[in-house]
Amino acid sequence: MTGFGKSIAEIPQKKISIEIKSLNSKSLDLNTRLPWIYKEKESEIRNLVSQKLDRGKIDLAINFDVLDAEIVPVINKNVIKNYFTQMKEISSELGINSDEQILSIIMRLPDALKTEKPELAEDEWIIVREKISEAIEQLDGYRSDEGKSLEADLIRCIGKILGFLQEVEHFEVERTNKIREKLNSSLIENVGKQNVDMNRFEQEIIFYLEKLDINEEKVRLKKHCEYFLEKAASLPPNGKILNFIAQEIGREINTIGSKANDAAIQKLVVSMKDELEKIKEQTLNAL
Repeated sequence: MTGFGKSIAEIPQKKISIEIKSLNSKSLDLNTRLPWIYKEKESEIRNLVSQKLDRGKIDLAINFDVLDAEIVPVINKNVIKNYFTQMKEISSELGINSDEQILSIIMRLPDALKTEKPELAEDEWIIVREKISEAIEQLDGYRSDEGKSLEADLIRCIGKILGFLQEVEHFEVERTNKIREKLNSSLIENVGKQNVDMNRFEQEIIFYLEKLDINEEKVRLKKHCEYFLEKAASLPPNGKILNFIAQEIGREINTIGSKANDAAIQKLVVSMKDELEKIKEQTLNAL
């Protein structure tokens, strides 16, 4: 499920921004972008995220602006002295007088300047950790709101499937009569009315209609829909269960369609399949 969270921490010399966002994913996939000073805390940051968020493609970024000079280059005296001694020796050997130029040359050589990076203060980390938790809570709030909307969509789709199922019943008696008339006309046309054994014909009709009976499928489909609504209202994680139930709903709808032998019922089956595809797509977003 998608979501976004942001928090800002202001401490002496720094303004720290924490952003976290998520996209749909079957598992937890966490990507972090951290300044060097927080690299040592990456494992703890990952634990903070995983404790609150079960799944999703998560991107967490921490950035900061230095309000005062925190990293100052320092002259590396030992390295410069060593360079100077060596260059004086070379100049003497070559008979070159370059005392005035030596220092400017040395300052451009590697390691003449060193950067001393401060360590992460514990007080600063406590503040940053609280702000990370705050951003995660924001993201989780977004996802909760989206979940409520998702639940409403799922309930609406299931309601439509149940509504189409009720409409199927309106066409069943007419379907039976159509099948009987069609078979009777075909039989008379091929063998003649005087040669038709009506008792045998009725027995065959009953046998044929039993094969096309969809009462069991309708009962199971209704039960699956009711079970889906029950699980949709339960606490997560229930996304996988909803997906499994949706597959069972699909089997019953397909069976009704294969047995329908009626254009009106087939249209209703197509409408049910359309709603089911919406459900399957949405259950991938549910935890």
